[in-house]
Amino acid sequence: MNATVLVGMSVADADRRDELLAATRESGASVAFLQMADPSLSQELTRLADAGVTTVTLVGVDTGPLGPGHSWLRRIAAYWWRQRTGTRPEILVATRLADSLAVLPEVASDTRPITGDEPGLTSDAWEQPTAHRHQVNICRGPRCTAKGAVDNLRALILAMLQHELGDDDVLLVQTGCQFPCNRAPVLNLQPDDVWYGDVDPAAATAIVESHLTRGQPVAGHRLNR
Repeated sequence: MNATVLVGMSVADADRRDELLAATRESGASVAFLQMADPSLSQELTRLADAGVTTVTLVGVDTGPLGPGHSWLRRIAAYWWRQRTGTRPEILVATRLADSLAVLPEVASDTRPITGDEPGLTSDAWEQPTAHRHQVNICRGPRCTAKGAVDNLRALILAMLQHELGDDDVLLVQTGCQFPCNRAPVLNLQPDDVWYGDVDPAAATAIVESHLTRGQPVAGHRLNR
């Protein structure tokens, strides 16, 4: 018995759950997520293995910014495979990620098997926190997401690249609801404890150029604390 799983890689793909589910209705595939949503990839692999599936094909879907690289799909699948006790299905992984739902059949046609020799989930490079000066917490609650938080994230990333700000300068973190929902989209900067509301891509760019680069908060979108 064979099964196919569409795996949402980024937070944006978790937000698009309904679209992923719609794409599976005719094919009979299922959906799992690498982060920020259920079922997780590990949960779905366990469900399929317990149901007696003998071969699972994983197709990664990455339609949003800040999604992990393709190698993480193989890492997570291999970690589950090594940890699994009892019968393990053969796991095939598409050799590239689908950047849109339209290319799913093409991407799913080229796969490589999990061997168990893939890299693990730890590395010397991931032992300590980065030396970042600021942490930007970007709300991805339902209201902020609906009002364009993903567009703000793209604008932040592009502005940071333009100003050569990397992980040792700014750590971008996507969060659940931060509560001042009437002012969505919301984000906050730490350790300055400065909160911004009604953020759009232009404001996100200004926050990088003024606050993160010169230390000057953007008055027009700053929320009272």
